[in-house]
Amino acid sequence: MYIKLFYQERIMQVKELQPIINFIWTVADDILRDIYTKGKYRDIILPMTVLRRLDVILEPTKDRVLSTYNQYKDKLDNLDSLLTGKKMGSGHVFYNHSNYTLTKLLEDPDNIRANFENYLDGFSSNVQDIINKFKFRNQLDTMEDAQILFEVIEKFCSPSINLSTEPILDEDGNIIHHGLTNLGMGYVFEDLIRRFNEENNEEAGEHFTPREIINLMTHLVFLPIKERIKDGTYLIYDNACGSGGMLTEAKKFIIDHDGEIKSNATIHMYGQEISPETYAICKADMMIKEENPDNIKYGSTLSNDQLGDLTFDFMLTNPPYGKSWGKDQKAIGVRKVKGKTVCDDNRFQVGITRSNDGQMMFLLNMISKMKHDTPLGSRIASVHNGSSLFTGDAGSGESEIRKHIIENDYLEAIIQLPTHMFYNTGIPTYIWIITNRKPEQKRGKVQLINASSEKFYKKMKNSLGEKQHEMVETHINLITDIFTNFEENEDAILLDNQEFGYTKITVEKPKSSEDLENEEKFLELKEKDKILEKIKIIEEENRPFKSRADFIKYLDVKLTKTQQNILIEKDNEKIPLKDDIEEYYLKEVKPFIASSWIDYDSFKVGYEILFNKHFYKYTPPRDLSDIVKDIKELESQTENLLEEIIND
Repeated sequence: MYIKLFYQERIMQVKELQPIINFIWTVADDILRDIYTKGKYRDIILPMTVLRRLDVILEPTKDRVLSTYNQYKDKLDNLDSLLTGKKMGSGHVFYNHSNYTLTKLLEDPDNIRANFENYLDGFSSNVQDIINKFKFRNQLDTMEDAQILFEVIEKFCSPSINLSTEPILDEDGNIIHHGLTNLGMGYVFEDLIRRFNEENNEEAGEHFTPREIINLMTHLVFLPIKERIKDGTYLIYDNACGSGGMLTEAKKFIIDHDGEIKSNATIHMYGQEISPETYAICKADMMIKEENPDNIKYGSTLSNDQLGDLTFDFMLTNPPYGKSWGKDQKAIGVRKVKGKTVCDDNRFQVGITRSNDGQMMFLLNMISKMKHDTPLGSRIASVHNGSSLFTGDAGSGESEIRKHIIENDYLEAIIQLPTHMFYNTGIPTYIWIITNRKPEQKRGKVQLINASSEKFYKKMKNSLGEKQHEMVETHINLITDIFTNFEENEDAILLDNQEFGYTKITVEKPKSSEDLENEEKFLELKEKDKILEKIKIIEEENRPFKSRADFIKYLDVKLTKTQQNILIEKDNEKIPLKDDIEEYYLKEVKPFIASSWIDYDSFKVGYEILFNKHFYKYTPPRDLSDIVKDIKELESQTENLLEEIIND
């Protein structure tokens, strides 16, 4: 039901707000077209949309803020509490103590640049942060040189649109333009971002996760515990928050009184983002929606975590995958110590991934911020590509992270999504669901859901970059039901945690006499002839050995460890954790290589999650008679074609 309302509301909101969105877009078409390339329109439109929204919100209290500012500016060093207060200030978390509003700027066109800079300088520090991250002041020279600064401001102050929360009335008190709610303003801002993303698909996936994917994630995170979050206070976190979509949609899903949960809980949203413009977009959106913008942090989550020891009830994220985090590695002191990769950051002591892909480090960051002292603990939904499932051998950083998650029984489920769901990639993607309070039915188990087939998506009429598929209400409901009901069917399976683990062992055996005779280092050994003779006897008799020591004793030659390695061939075996190593070796290896033995010092436990292993569907080859028939038909067609060519 909620999903249906979600899409109906989105359609209704966008339809009602489309005139505002279209009008703002005309600024680009009418004014910026010959000055900026399409990819640069956002550098003007986005910050000006934010400024105009903040400007009209502050207008009713402008005189009060100016009076307070002028009264105390020479008496106090910090006026923030006064200028944001309800009695003497704006009543919002931001303010502007400049004498100007955007509308007043139009009264003095000859000094528009200087006055506009004065206006920008009058904003509170949180708005200054947004302006600086947008690098908006860098655009003033271009707009002044092209003589369009006045036109841009005039356009945004047009009476044709209303970005205020209050309605605009005519002389008779009739409503000309309805007020724009914070939610409505959020939709306007989001739709503008979407349009810019479509203009520049290369950047679209950097900070914009399709809403139906977020909708699915919120269902998987919140619905299993919906009866337990009807009230209270909860913290939501996104450690790669982009433009903030996951945070705002997650909060809305919980408290929407038309939704499935209808909670009265207090929700606080936190996020961190490394891209300056995207951070500015997110912080502005929080400010527009009257959320706390200071909860959105700027900088690298991996090397500059600005939320410290704060823990969260819920975490949702779509971290970057396949991207280097080499700079972060240097910042946190990643180094090799006695062959092991270590770092100075306590969050990442479990394991450190290779430098060319840091996606699983974002997962570790969230796990480090789980609550362990509350009844609900923490629930996490994180989107990844396939490499997080299986990249890295036993003992590698990736495998150690999987091992930590599974052996602590944190992994509840992984859902494989259809391909071509995201704007900038068509590769398979997966949603990990992690919690430290697993439902009883799933304790010690992991649910794998293969939602990649056509029953879980529909093809879009028009692609958006790489996004060719989308999920609608029926698809999201289907996946949610499979997940919440712990179903096992052709698309879902419940497996014991142990099923994903294996012990990697090294099996050694003597090299063949033929290989040794062609190996330069062996031929340098003083006892090579004696050794070679012994090796040939081993081959003739298929002689078994219990260990390396047993083999060396048989050779009856004193050899260093390095010299021993010249004579020995090594191979690796992955033995499922559920299997006894000795039994496996005696059944699967020893009968075929009698002279082999196990290196008991080599054991390493690894974990991998192989979807194809569990969901592979065998397609039988075509019948041989059908293939022969097709070949004969092709031969016949070729002969006729040759005759036609000759006759012509």
